[in-house]
Amino acid sequence: MLLLLPLTARVRSRARDERGDVPGWVLITVMTAGLVAALWAIAGPQLSQMLRDALASVRG
Repeated sequence: MLLLLPLTARVRSRARDERGDVPGWVLITVMTAGLVAALWAIAGPQLSQMLRDALASVRG
């Protein structure tokens, strides 16, 4: 039992340290989604046409 005490204390301290980084990952995810949405809104038709042209060239 005494051997598990340092291990559990180390796991608990790591869990507290990593939990503080969640807002950073949420911000990165939201900003990435916003950037993709903005690019799709601006260049959506051109990207769709490029995809159609690429698929047409592969089909022959």
